[in-house]
This record gives sequence, C-alpha cells and structure tokens, in this order.
Amino acid sequence: MVNYPRPIHGGNIDWAVSLINCPAGGILDFSASINPLGPPESVLTALTGAIGDIKHYPNPDYPAVREAIAQYHQLEKGWILPGNGVAELLTWVAWECHQLEGVLLPSPAFADYLRCLQAFQVNYSFYPLDHLGGDLSHFTANPEKWALWINNPHNPTGRLWQRETLRQYLEEFALVVVDEAFMDFLPPPAESLSELVHCYDNLVILRSLTKFYSLPGLRIGYAISRPERLTRWQKWRDPWPVNTLAAAAALAAMRDEEFRLKTWQWLPPTRSRLQASLAAIDGLTVYPSHANFLLVKSVFSTTRLQWELLQKYQILIRDCLSFPELGDSYFRVAVKTEKENQLLAQAIAGIFASVEGKT
Repeated sequence: MVNYPRPIHGGNIDWAVSLINCPAGGILDFSASINPLGPPESVLTALTGAIGDIKHYPNPDYPAVREAIAQYHQLEKGWILPGNGVAELLTWVAWECHQLEGVLLPSPAFADYLRCLQAFQVNYSFYPLDHLGGDLSHFTANPEKWALWINNPHNPTGRLWQRETLRQYLEEFALVVVDEAFMDFLPPPAESLSELVHCYDNLVILRSLTKFYSLPGLRIGYAISRPERLTRWQKWRDPWPVNTLAAAAALAAMRDEEFRLKTWQWLPPTRSRLQASLAAIDGLTVYPSHANFLLVKSVFSTTRLQWELLQKYQILIRDCLSFPELGDSYFRVAVKTEKENQLLAQAIAGIFASVEGKT
C-alpha cells in the first residue's frame, strides 16, 4: 500500500487513475452515489438541442427551470432557486446563519457543511444522530437563536426520518435547514418537508438533481424556501450560477416522469440484493438504507481495502475518513447495476479470503 493524499469527496476518478495508472474508463466507481440508470435520454436530447444556446447568457432568473421544479412540488416558482449544485446553495445557507449564535449539525456530518460554515466563521456544534427526532435541548440551551441542519435521508448512513418527527424543530429553532439531496430516490411524497414551506418561514430545503439524474458534472441543485429569502440570496451571489446546459438538463429532468418511475422500481430490490451479498461476507456489517448507497462497517482497514480493490480489481469505494466519527472502520458504496454489484461483492470477498489465508 502507498501513502497518497486522499480526496474529501467520492467520485474523484483522476485521483484513482493516478494511483494505479489505468484509463479513467477502466475504473468501476462505487465511491459516488450516482444513479446508474442515467442520465435520462430526455436530458441527453435536451443537451444536444441546447448547444447552440451557449453563445447567449442564460436568464439569471431561470424562469422556465423554476416553473418546472415548482410544478413538481406543487409550489409557485418564487419558492424555488436553482443553484450550481447543493454545494453553492450551502454557501448562502451558511451566510444566512452567520448572525445566529450557532448551528447544530448531525454527527456524522457531510464535510461540505463544515467548509461553508468555517468560511464565514460560523459557530457550530454537533448532535448525535440517534438524538434526531428527540429532545435536542442538551446541545443548545436557546434553540430560538440557533439553526438546525438536518440531512434526510442521511449521508452516509442512509437513515430516514418521518416528516412529523422533524416538524417539531420548526417550532423551536430560528432556522431549520433540511438537506434532501437523496430524497428523490424515494417516491413522493416520501418524508420531504417541502409541503411545509408555506407554514414555516424558518424552513430551507435543499435538493440535488445531480445524483438522481446522473448529472454531477453539470452541477445543478435547488433550494425551496420563502421568496423573500431566495431573493436575498440572489443578490449575494454571482448573476449566472447555473449555465445554459445545466438549465436545459434540469428542465428536461423535471419533466421525465418515466425515468423517475423506472428508478423507483429498480432501486429497492437491487439495494436489498447488494446488502445481502455484502452482509454474507464474514467481517462486514451492512446498515439498512433508504438511499442509493450503503454504509458498511469492516473489521479490515477500509483504507487498505480501498487500495486492494483499486490495485487488484480497479474498483473504487468511498472511505469514511472525512467523517471523523466513523474513521477507518467504515466505507460507503453506491448501488449500481446487478452485474457491477456482483463484481464488487466478489472482489471484497476475495480480498477478505486472502487476508484470512495469511493469518
């Protein structure tokens, strides 16, 4: 095994290629939780048709995209703000929080939460994931001066909380931010808080189009919140954060009901089979998930496992070192096609058998 700088996020194919010197197309990537059924044909067609439009600036208000997303959520378009992925929108959430006393984050927490809060020197603290849904007064004495950030379904565990379980916090905290980047993988209404935005002016919901529709390279997501808040964010940010091609892709994706139905039918049985095949490997504990990924605990060092999988099988998994609470005992894998999932399970089983043979 070699020492190498580790990326914070999954999906860094260039990094994997640099380690084993193989073509990028030779890497089987389980580290990024991207829908293997996409991108949808409707999106690819829309991208081809939009090529000629790149010679023009996009409309900075993105009215067509906002209208399509709003219709999906049964809202008015003023309640929607497209962004350059959820990562960009997190920046404005953090700035929104900078005048509060602090932010309560789930533990473990997505690394980008810390990035944007630290950029604005926002005070933050953590609450253990098992406490979500219960009393959080142990972690801040004055929630009316704090923001609460929630990740639902949670990354990296895949846990899902019911809407009514989370609703209580809207009565307690100054601001409640719900990252629903993986909520699209559950048929609506699932447990999204989007239907509550009209009732609470302290609610912000973040959604991603890149994971469900397989568009991470285009960077497209959106926020749902009160129009006054979203108008304020527009004044803070660059005028054209969403490029013409990303806007065209988002518009087509939101209209593609057939692709959504296909994914909702595909994911649950495929995820169950992958979970069973990994759980059958002695030394692995696989946690149940409502998202398109699985969190796995290993008796074997996961950084060592990651290296062995890359070197021997050109398979990339997501280590959990960026989640300090998890460390080298956990890894995360995306749910991919049946054939690819079988290759992953067989490769891990082979590595574990090899290790056992040496002990």
